[in-house]
Amino acid sequence: MTKHNDTGIEQIHLLDRCEDSYGGVRVEIKEDMDADVMKADVFASLLRASISSWKQQGKKGVWIKLPIKSSHLVDIIVKEGFRYHHAEPTYLMLVCWLPETSDTPDTIPDNASHRVGVGAFVLNDKREVLVVQEHSGRFQGTGVWKLPTGVVNEGEDICDAVVREVKEETGVDTKFVEVLCFRQSHKSFFTKSDLFFLCVLQPESSAIDKQNVEIEAAQWMPIEEYAKQPFVVNNKQFNFMANICLVKADHGYPGFNARATTTRGGKRNYIYCNKPEIVDNFASLM
Repeated sequence: MTKHNDTGIEQIHLLDRCEDSYGGVRVEIKEDMDADVMKADVFASLLRASISSWKQQGKKGVWIKLPIKSSHLVDIIVKEGFRYHHAEPTYLMLVCWLPETSDTPDTIPDNASHRVGVGAFVLNDKREVLVVQEHSGRFQGTGVWKLPTGVVNEGEDICDAVVREVKEETGVDTKFVEVLCFRQSHKSFFTKSDLFFLCVLQPESSAIDKQNVEIEAAQWMPIEEYAKQPFVVNNKQFNFMANICLVKADHGYPGFNARATTTRGGKRNYIYCNKPEIVDNFASLM
């Protein structure tokens, strides 16, 4: 897009951008941008001029965050060499690698590769485990009793997600104790991989108030009865996890505790480790 200044000299306007830490730029298209800029022909000229400038500056990856309301610009952006990276409810992210030489390969990271799931092993003092039957999914209509499971939300910690899922599905209040084990599988969710964390929770209530949308039934079941279900016995994955639960119940099989920490920037997170008190004891002697 060109514009004349007070001296009559033609100026080229570029898209607003910020530089990232990897030699690239990030552009965020705002919904309240000037209406003229959002016109297809004007935006196309702006984008082409910006790309030319970024190439001259030696920039590498370009990220364009486009609000859903501006989706009419997608075709223009794609025609300039951009590709989809990921999509969220309110925006699309498109990317382009500018260098065209083989000695500067494309290093733009792929979109998130894993979904994170959680399962809850909730055992009461009667050696009964909290189990559910599902309305939908692979277990619909099978009569299989399974542990409560769910998916971790964006920005949610594993230790919080599993407590939330149990409360939502069964109405039972619980306290996170530890991660008992975890499993990784591939090509499980729209070609993405899956991480599943089986967690031990301590029940803090016993009355069941099941969720009607997803859960067909919920109950406390003797742990041996749960482990002896034909489906569990004949499925290697479920059988091994059930056996881990049995060993935990009978012999105190140690899991991974959640230790609250902070990043260099002060952001809270958790490290899941085996017996953190041992680490603390040894650290105090160093």
